[in-house]
Amino acid sequence: MSDVSLSKIENMIYVIRGQKVMVDSDLAQLYGVLTKNLNKAVGRNKDRFPGDFMFQLTEEEAESLRFQIGTSKVGRGGRRYLPYVFTEGGVAMLSSVLTSNEAARVNISIIRTFIRLRSFLAMENSLPEKMNKLESGTNKLFKVVFERLDNIEAVVDSKLPKRKKNIGLN
Repeated sequence: MSDVSLSKIENMIYVIRGQKVMVDSDLAQLYGVLTKNLNKAVGRNKDRFPGDFMFQLTEEEAESLRFQIGTSKVGRGGRRYLPYVFTEGGVAMLSSVLTSNEAARVNISIIRTFIRLRSFLAMENSLPEKMNKLESGTNKLFKVVFERLDNIEAVVDSKLPKRKKNIGLN
């Protein structure tokens, strides 16, 4: 699974509590391990995963996520606990917990995806400023064009012979 596509990873990134995160089951799938084994490895290294690297979802967040990704319901062979999610820092820290070469390759792809998304976000944030500059420049250009057209019209009007008004019937 070393050739993980960036678009596949992008589809596994969600925004929860205002942070871009990946769900433990998606990460386990990418790394080629069982979700419970990934969580056990994290549990053995709890000190490496502070709250800004990883957190457990609330019931409401998990339910909302179920609708988005279609995970199975409790009691039907699905999860028996609330999922954990990992921020970019948590995903980076996973590379120190999951030490196989495969995990390292997958981790590089995931981190590249986070970086790419961050650069898209930066571009998106600068877009309104660029649009305002473009609009301002366009407004100035149109003003100059219309002023010149008014000047041309005035010159043409002054050079045309004046017509006499007809009064009455012809």
